[in-house]
Amino acid sequence: MRESFRRHAFGYAISIAAMLVVAGMTAASAWIMKDITNEFAVGKDINRVYQIATMVAGIFIVKGLATFLQSLYLSRVGNAIIAERQRKIYDRILAQGISFYHSIPSADLITRVTHNAQAARAVLDLIVTAYVRDLFTLIGLVAVMVIQQPMLSLVAFIVGPIAIYGVNLILRRVRKIMEAEFLSLAQIVQVMQETTIGVRIVKSFNLESLMRSRMHRAVSDVERRANTIAALEAGTSPIMETLAGLAIAGVVLVSGFLVVQGGQTPGSIMAFITALLLAYEPAKRLARMRVSLESGLVGVRMMFELADRPLTLAERPGAVPLTEGPGLIKLKDVNFSYKDGEPVLCDLDLTFPPGKMTALVGPSGSGKSTVMNLIMRMYDPDSGEVLFDGQDISHATLHSLRNRIAYVSQDTFLFAGSIMHNIRLGREGATDEEVIAAAKAANAHDFISALPRGYETDVGENGAFLSGGQKQRLSIARAILRNADVLLLDEATSALDAESEALFRDALETLSEGRTTIAIAHRLSTVHQADNIVVMDKGKVAEQGRHSDLLEHGGLYRKLYEYQLMR
Repeated sequence: MRESFRRHAFGYAISIAAMLVVAGMTAASAWIMKDITNEFAVGKDINRVYQIATMVAGIFIVKGLATFLQSLYLSRVGNAIIAERQRKIYDRILAQGISFYHSIPSADLITRVTHNAQAARAVLDLIVTAYVRDLFTLIGLVAVMVIQQPMLSLVAFIVGPIAIYGVNLILRRVRKIMEAEFLSLAQIVQVMQETTIGVRIVKSFNLESLMRSRMHRAVSDVERRANTIAALEAGTSPIMETLAGLAIAGVVLVSGFLVVQGGQTPGSIMAFITALLLAYEPAKRLARMRVSLESGLVGVRMMFELADRPLTLAERPGAVPLTEGPGLIKLKDVNFSYKDGEPVLCDLDLTFPPGKMTALVGPSGSGKSTVMNLIMRMYDPDSGEVLFDGQDISHATLHSLRNRIAYVSQDTFLFAGSIMHNIRLGREGATDEEVIAAAKAANAHDFISALPRGYETDVGENGAFLSGGQKQRLSIARAILRNADVLLLDEATSALDAESEALFRDALETLSEGRTTIAIAHRLSTVHQADNIVVMDKGKVAEQGRHSDLLEHGGLYRKLYEYQLMR
């Protein structure tokens, strides 16, 4: 509330002022019933009736205009709050390191960004309307009741404490149910993601019935808990209805006695009864407000848990841009583990000469991809340093570091949009001619030109309309367009056929010329021309050298090479 009210003070001020006018006009409509009743039943002055009718019209016109302003500005502020929350949460998620994304399911993140931001708006709207419009309306009407009939007011006020106690009993169950509700919503999103992304596996393994049962179960859980919440919220109504009915019945009985036997004017009694009846709805909303507020606050808590979560990897205070240099990369005494007690890299010393191509090979799990992750600073080493032209990258700005790196992953990812858009992401502002030149270098131009819309062809969700090899060639073109000092290739040719791989090797000779290139490859044929081949095993360098030297040495590299020849 501190953040939102300060930022949207003007909108809230207009909305609150309008609510106060609505509350005042509601009280005035009850007050004027005294004059209406007395003039109709006692005074019978037609001029006075005209005046009262004009006043009644004025009251409701002002109330209508105030209601319009209240709704308009509260909606504008609410929409702005949702947008701000979603931007803030997304920016926070974007600033997190890779380990954050491994620890929280994507379905959970999506639910929090979408649903929880709505919960924040709902809570603020509820607080403003309940504590301004409903509370001040109730105060105004109670004032009318007390002024007109102080003794009768006592009869009505007896029910207040009883109603509050009944509502508080309901609150005890709301919080736990709502927390489980959000988990079920996240489960629905997760099943949808797995269905759309893995639809080929779902179809080929006949998993439709399994996915259907998972989705139906998650939907049923949401439905059941939503019904429980609805029952709890609805449970406040019979409490209020019963108590209000008893209070009104008692008031009617006493007021009838006062008019018939006590000689009081019917106007004050009518004004009191009108105020009592009008007070019922805001009183009921205030009683239910605690239940609705508790439901919304569960979502708000989950949103702030995400927004306030410490960054898993952040720039250090005083980080400076990387200085220009030839692109010499060193790993010095580096130790790293993804999980405590399970080391991946052990006292690793490794140098990648500038302007040369270095290949990383070795068995799966030997630490090759981890080396690349550390160079891009997706993670920080547990100990040791990663140096870029002699500068520790942990003291450099992330933008300047990654701006000097082009990366091609074996897990090719394409964004929604056209082929032109996806390649141009490599370097913002690149011309169409530069994009086409990069596609030609990646051996992608021919297949792109053969498509009906060429470079404007939509790739579909994560490249669904393209083959694996075509997607990988687009990611290679994206890296070529970046024209960075350092080129990282993580199994960049894994989805290419033999002919495309041969063409890529030719393009790689031109591409890697003059820039530091680090290539991970299981197909040793793609890296045999590297200036240096580093063979890794169990997080350490087992051997390194040129292709011919390593074959003569007869170590692990030769075993890997002979194994591939046998296949």
